[in-house]
Order: sequence, then C-alpha cells, then structure tokens
Amino acid sequence: MIQRIVALMEHETAGDPVTGLLWTRKTTENIAAELVSLGIQVSASTVARLLKMIGFSLRVNHKKHSGHTGADRDEQFRYIKAKKDEFARAGLPCLSIDAKKREMVGNFKNPGKTWEKTPVIVNDHDFLTLASGVAIPYGLYDTEANVGTVFVGTSRDTSEFAVDAIEAWWCSEGRSRYPGACHILLIADGGGSNGARLRAWKVYIQEKLCDRHRLTVTVCHYPTGTSKWNPIEHRLFSQISKNWEGVPLRTYETLLNFINTTTTKTGLTVTSHLVRREYETGIKVSDQKIAELSLERHETQPHRNYTLKPR
Repeated sequence: MIQRIVALMEHETAGDPVTGLLWTRKTTENIAAELVSLGIQVSASTVARLLKMIGFSLRVNHKKHSGHTGADRDEQFRYIKAKKDEFARAGLPCLSIDAKKREMVGNFKNPGKTWEKTPVIVNDHDFLTLASGVAIPYGLYDTEANVGTVFVGTSRDTSEFAVDAIEAWWCSEGRSRYPGACHILLIADGGGSNGARLRAWKVYIQEKLCDRHRLTVTVCHYPTGTSKWNPIEHRLFSQISKNWEGVPLRTYETLLNFINTTTTKTGLTVTSHLVRREYETGIKVSDQKIAELSLERHETQPHRNYTLKPR
C-alpha cells in the first residue's frame, strides 16, 4: 500500500533538500478515495499515519523568501549598523521606531491560546461597529537602554502622530536619560507614517523636534520589504504580542496594562501612554515648506538617509 501511496504522490510532493522533510498538497481524503478507486479499502486516518511513516508532515507557508536582494539593500544594512555603532559610542540616543498593527478594542478574538477551564467567548464577527474604539500603537525602542515606549493613538496613524510620539518620548524620557544630548538617530521603515517619501514627516521633525527642542535628527530608513529587521519588531512588538496573545483586548486599560507588563529575560521594560487627540489625514505640504527645511541628505543612499538640523 505504501508503494501505491508513493506513486500517487509522485507529482504532488515537495521537500526540504536539507532536512529531507516532505509535504503534499493532496488531502488524506483525496488520497484514500483514489486508493479505493484502485480497489484498496483504506480510511483517511490510515493514510495520514502511513504518510508520516514515509516522511510527510502537515506544513504551513513560511514567509522567508525575500524579493529584494540588490546591492543597495546590503549597503543600507551596513550603513544603518555603522550609524547605530557611531551613536552608541558617542552615548547618543538611537531609537528604532514604527507603528504596530491597529487593534480593535472590544470583545474580539485575539490570536493565541491561554490556559482556561472553559473557552473565552468573543464576538463571532470582527465588525468595527462592535468596537468601543481602535488602538494604534506607535512604538519607540531605545536600542542601547533596552527600553520600549508605546503611544497608543485612538484616531489615525499620521506623520504628525508619529512625531508627536517622538517629541513626547524626548520630553518624558529622552533628555533625562541622555543629559546634554543634542543629536538623535531614528531608524525607521521605508513606509507608513514615518515613510522616507513623506513630506509631512520631515516638516514635523523640523518644527517639533529640531526647531522647538534644538535637536539634530538623523533618520535612516530600511529598504522596502525589510521591516522585520527593524529592531523594534522582534525586540518590542513581538514581545507585546506574546504577552497579550489569546486575551480579548476589551478595554484600553486592558491593552495598556499588557503593554506595561511586557518584559523579557534580557531586561526589557515598557511603558505606554494613551493619546486621545484626533489626527487628520490628507494634510498638504507646500514646495515652499520643503525648500525651507534645514535638510542635509547623506552621500550614501540620500533618499533613505538624511539629517535635519535646527534653523
């Protein structure tokens, strides 16, 4: 029977050349039906057991293949590392920044499992009309101090919201943690509210950080499709997701508490703040405002690396 199964799987099999693990797109029911048509009476469960005997396993898709492998990508990775090392040696702040996935606040399913005596009952549909609000976590991860700060917005993820979060971090934590510092490094993704091409992002940095606080701000953006290498993703956001997995985020207080209690064995600490301000989208930035920026683009990939200085 095993030989029959192997023959049926010949053109439906894929495998790992390193581990030798095999998988198939056929279901056990389909394989059993084909065997029955050949006169072999067998159930789907028996087929599953036999498949495991010959090295097959149920598998899911793994997001590991990158479509962007050009020389400019590697160059930017090296440049970001060099900048991080430079700021660390000088005792200056380096922040990895990004917005986490928007969450609906209410009795909604949260991926993951928890130990319970009975199942947790949640809404059968994830309709926004059933939510008490939305939560937009914008995170800042201090790479040297291993400290995370999350500002949870309740309206929209805009460039002004992003820069307001950075300014609030500087006022509440940054300037006391780095006394005398006048230069900060921001490591960001290439898109989103802190995207490399956004005019408003640069204007708000100029006005709210450089001019208002006399800070010099250097920004380095990761190439498209490489956000998972941004430190905040695996050092902060993934840890928050683990902490609240399987628990419905029914209230803002619940959500903030899970963020505040996120820790790791390496000593991560996190604080959170709720931001009730309404942010507007579609704000236009004139050419004149861009021309007035005190913006210096770097020689290495100037579209991704630049510094803004006080005017």
